[in-house]
Amino acid sequence: MTDMPSSVRDGFPVSGLAAMERDGPLVHWQFQRRALRPADVAIDILFCGICHSDLHAIGKWGQEFPLVPGHEIVGRVTDCGDGVTGFKRGDIVAVGTVVDSCRVCAPCLRDEEPYCLEFPTTTYDGVDRVDGTRTRGGFSTTYVCDERFVHHLPDGLDPAGAAPLVCAGITTYSALRHWDAGPGKRIGVIGIGGLGHLAIKFASAMGAEVVAFTRSADKAREAKRLGADEVVLSTDPVQMRDQAHRIDVIIDTVSDGYPMDPYLQTLTIGGTLVSLGIPDAFDAKPYILAMARRSIASSGVGGTREVREMLEFCAARGITADVEIVRPDQVDEALARLAAGDVRYRFVMDMQAFE
Repeated sequence: MTDMPSSVRDGFPVSGLAAMERDGPLVHWQFQRRALRPADVAIDILFCGICHSDLHAIGKWGQEFPLVPGHEIVGRVTDCGDGVTGFKRGDIVAVGTVVDSCRVCAPCLRDEEPYCLEFPTTTYDGVDRVDGTRTRGGFSTTYVCDERFVHHLPDGLDPAGAAPLVCAGITTYSALRHWDAGPGKRIGVIGIGGLGHLAIKFASAMGAEVVAFTRSADKAREAKRLGADEVVLSTDPVQMRDQAHRIDVIIDTVSDGYPMDPYLQTLTIGGTLVSLGIPDAFDAKPYILAMARRSIASSGVGGTREVREMLEFCAARGITADVEIVRPDQVDEALARLAAGDVRYRFVMDMQAFE
């Protein structure tokens, strides 16, 4: 990795991995990070998670190219603006999916910045609210961010395993908190992948009874290792019928459309299926919802207050993502494997190996 400049107050060149066109491979690309503003923190990136949404951004979701993905960042603070009060050089920190917001609307005043009514500024492929430039993500050597959206990494959390917590982790944690997972609740989890394996860990740590749904009998032992109390083979109609009216909340992490009715029928009266995978459409019969006052809902990432709460929760219980660490020169292979579902359970790039 190149040496960090002693001062970044005038802006500085950064090396990264960029898609130069939609659906293109990631290639080395140098670009300019902004000059340090009074509230900014400069971060030497140590690890960056590879999220399924990075695949979408390189493809159908991308707005402007070149595009530098990456919003699961863990790094070391190397410089601070004159107005920064919460960080110092050498701090190990994390940055997630949002790096700015309007800060005056009702959600922002509740520290729910991802729901900003003026739309939040995303870590990459967003528009900077001050100078109008495009944001570039964590598949790079350095990041610059307003301190409000930077989080101290608690002692004891493995930096590589913690990187996915600020996207996959907070997405599942926030949903579980909102729908009151805890003792006396039975939580179902569909999809034992990047989000699903963390949903199982969180729900179990919150004291809920956890039922994991999987299409693969081979994953039963793995689901129980993660904390599931029960595993249901979703391709077995008998096992699915046995779950009827048992589940209070289902955390659904599947990103493709599928027939949802068998899962909805496992919900209790008033139960909710929370779709976190964001498929293009739902395949569900409304009468199955009506017959038991069931709901289909969704949820985004948590705001700054909730991210910090989650990180402390993880530190107290030793929770991190199960990760496979890859080098930057392996990123295209990792993205191809991610698209094929060939990862247990999250790829994380070691950005210290960037050449």
